Amino acid sequence: MIAEIISVGTELLLGHVIDTNSAFLSRRLAGLGISVYRKTAVGDNLARLSHSIREALDKADVVIITGGIGPTEDDVTREAASAALGVELVEDEGVLASLRAFFAARGTPMPESNRKQALRPHPHQGRLIPNEVGTAPGLLFEVGGKVVVCLPGVPREMELMVERHVEPYLAQLVAGNEGGGVILSRILKTVGIGESALESRILDLAHGRTNPTVATYAGRFECEVRVTAKAPSKDEALAMIDQVEAEIRRRLGALVYGVDDDVLEGVTGYLMTKAGATVATAESCTGGLIAGAITSIAGSSNYFERGYVTYSNASKVEELGVYRETIEKHGAVSRPVAIAMARGAAARSGARIGLAVTGIAGPTGGTPSKPVGTVHIALYDETHCTVVSARMGFPGDRTSVRLRSTKTCIDMLRRHLLQHWTVEIACSESKSHPAG
Repeated sequence: MIAEIISVGTELLLGHVIDTNSAFLSRRLAGLGISVYRKTAVGDNLARLSHSIREALDKADVVIITGGIGPTEDDVTREAASAALGVELVEDEGVLASLRAFFAARGTPMPESNRKQALRPHPHQGRLIPNEVGTAPGLLFEVGGKVVVCLPGVPREMELMVERHVEPYLAQLVAGNEGGGVILSRILKTVGIGESALESRILDLAHGRTNPTVATYAGRFECEVRVTAKAPSKDEALAMIDQVEAEIRRRLGALVYGVDDDVLEGVTGYLMTKAGATVATAESCTGGLIAGAITSIAGSSNYFERGYVTYSNASKVEELGVYRETIEKHGAVSRPVAIAMARGAAARSGARIGLAVTGIAGPTGGTPSKPVGTVHIALYDETHCTVVSARMGFPGDRTSVRLRSTKTCIDMLRRHLLQHWTVEIACSESKSHPAG
């Protein structure tokens, strides 16, 4: 089966709202074995939306529309679907009564404009889709072997309606459709490698393969590898994905830090918890971003001791015990100072690991020997008597340098934990909490 998704709202075209609904719908449709051929964004215009629906119906078996079923004048999805399909809408007395009761419970009369939310297709041409958390029910049209589903644009409402009502309906259609099956994807998250370098390592897997397919994507200072398989059953699709994933991990090693919804700081936090380690941060150019990223994870109080933001030279001396002579000899942005900051963070806090960064984020402050983007990071592990350090040259503006520094520091911590603390983690555990 083939589907198209139409997102409705002038705010989408203006860039005021990001369309997350179509991404959600694509994932759920793929899980049912329904291929999405196109996504379209249309403004709040009756004629243009009707044309888009008719155009989608020329190629797709199922058209799902989100947005435009509210009570206001510019909510035209009902009317557009009705016009495109040639279906007359009728008022549903039960829905109208529920709407009136909703407003009565809040002590206000129902605006006349809300009455349009009670419109539905004739029973032999479709039905209403219940909305348990909002006032706008969805609509499902069934005409000439085609299906059009109209859903609210509010993600919370739309997602619940899809899970409870739309998915079961579509699953029945797929079951009765020859060639049904499932389409499953797994995304491998990588850090510390660019997209072109990543692709070069898995080029033969990414090209010339039709099932499973392998593709790379550049993200926010990370890269992803998506593996997608189509098979008659979920278990068969997962087995196909597992085989390709194993080969990708063999080639990329610790560059892979997680899968799907994993985030780097979450995976690192899991490793910290398994290791029973604690960490303190000392930050100069990042100004607390590393501590903020680490503590964005629930339960981080179990392993994050404290963070020092030591922006000035004086604060590095006073808070972390860095020698003035070290700063004067090597400069604040240097390997010796970064190591001294990491040692000081661990010693002053009692944490077993100190993680530090110092750099020139720009746009000013650079020199020929230390241009803007020069960053020194260091990790001191008291338990294993280990010091790890690196000098980086990050491109981009001030924000990019700071964010790249944050990502690199947390990744340094993750890799160190894998090497020195958590080598005993079983494969079964790393499947549910991928660490690389």
